[in-house]
Amino acid sequence: MVLQDLGRRINAAVSDLTRSPNVDERAFQDMIKEICSALLSADVNVKLVGQLRKSINSQVNFASLPSSANKKRVIQKAVFDHLVALVDPHIEPFKPRKGKANVIMFVGLQGSGKTTTCTKLARHYQTRGFKVGLVCADTFRAGAFDQLKQNATRAKIPFYGLLGEANPVVVASKGVAAFKKDRFEIIIVDTSGRHRQEADLFDEMVQIQQAVIPDQTIMVLDATIGQQAEAQSRAFKETADFGSIIITKTDGHASGGGAISAVAATHTPISFIGTGEHMLDLERFQPKAFISRLLGMGDMAGLVEHVQSLKLDQKDTMKHIQEGIFTVRDLRDQLQNIMKMGPLSKMAGMIPGMNQLAQGMDEKDSAERMKRLIYITDSMTNKELDSDGKIFVTEPSRMTRVARGSGTSVTEIEELLSQQRMMAGMAKKMGGMSKNMKGAQGALGGGNRQQQMAAMQKRMQSLGAGGAGGGGMPDMGALMKMMGGGGGGPGGGGMPDMNAMMNMMGGMGGLGNMLGGGGRSGGRGRGR
Repeated sequence: MVLQDLGRRINAAVSDLTRSPNVDERAFQDMIKEICSALLSADVNVKLVGQLRKSINSQVNFASLPSSANKKRVIQKAVFDHLVALVDPHIEPFKPRKGKANVIMFVGLQGSGKTTTCTKLARHYQTRGFKVGLVCADTFRAGAFDQLKQNATRAKIPFYGLLGEANPVVVASKGVAAFKKDRFEIIIVDTSGRHRQEADLFDEMVQIQQAVIPDQTIMVLDATIGQQAEAQSRAFKETADFGSIIITKTDGHASGGGAISAVAATHTPISFIGTGEHMLDLERFQPKAFISRLLGMGDMAGLVEHVQSLKLDQKDTMKHIQEGIFTVRDLRDQLQNIMKMGPLSKMAGMIPGMNQLAQGMDEKDSAERMKRLIYITDSMTNKELDSDGKIFVTEPSRMTRVARGSGTSVTEIEELLSQQRMMAGMAKKMGGMSKNMKGAQGALGGGNRQQQMAAMQKRMQSLGAGGAGGGGMPDMGALMKMMGGGGGGPGGGGMPDMNAMMNMMGGMGGLGNMLGGGGRSGGRGRGR
């Protein structure tokens, strides 16, 4: 998770206070001291930390608090609000408009990850329907042209560059002109890395800016450079007047607080944060959501946006669930979709109350287990994949063949089939409910619609032993979303909501145990 150590220390300080039986001035000051210590350790500017301490103290005045006030909630809200204020300059980042050319110019230090981030941002806008092009105006660094070209080719994004041209102003001007002529909507210009002490390169940056007249200039800031981030960002702001910041390398062990100081120093919003090296590892920055995740409170809105951006194909599975069917192929499709979502700890960190689980996850081991489950399904025939799994019970030799073909053990296959049977049972219950709902729709045309709907919901809850999370049927809202009626993505084919997904996976048991180390007694097999 982003700034994991900082988040863990702040979260621990607030949790210690809220668990304390007596919340008094001394306990409050101890919490403030620990939060400030965590921020200073993370390279946040000492003046900012001092201002934060003063602001929280002024908001939480024990002498003026009424006796009926919930002190714990007042303190939690004060800490949350002032941490948000630390990263929120109250300025909206640039939002490109469709139907016109939006030129975005990247600037920053050498080695900050500009070239990779250019491609990530291009792909981000491409998946949202924009016509995107990349221009390589970095003529200084050897390999910059090849790197951007390879990234663009891999992401299937049009690319412009002049390998023999040494003047970046010429390359940038011609590239932007060419893409504008072809009516591209997003034109991203990658420039050379430069340092505030390199006056010539700063002049060159200004010349490129004057030539292409960008709608937005973005500074790419490396989270690992510590307190130097503030001085560097000031120099770039005075020269290029960038409109937003993208913070990279937040997945490492660096403190990252220097980047937070840069926001306050330049009064410039953070637009995105880079969370890894892959093309999908770019998240839109929302101050409240960022602090919410930092404090272990989750970010469900960010999770929904991330899942929808993947455009996962769920139509066949949703159709099967409506019919009360869940085949081995459906299970494989779900496993592949989970793999596309990224690290499981990242997903868990976005769900409220699961940040401790996210910190304890072994990413490498979980990914390996997931791959082995997919290897098992890849070694099955079409007949086996489209079955309900009973074919393996009637013909046990099939399990032996699949184990040999996938390099796994028979025990692992039995566990996979056990999970499939559990999910098939859930699908069967939900299929019956779906038919009941369709039959009841005609009856809702007249009379008191709300009363009839409430009565039907009550009857269905009694059928499923009520409640989402106890192994019974999911609640009506979750059910409607799973049936494609309440969201999940464009066209009704998106992922089911998280409550329904967790129910289908048996809470944190079932598939969660298979991935997280629960009950693989059969050894690791031969490997693959």
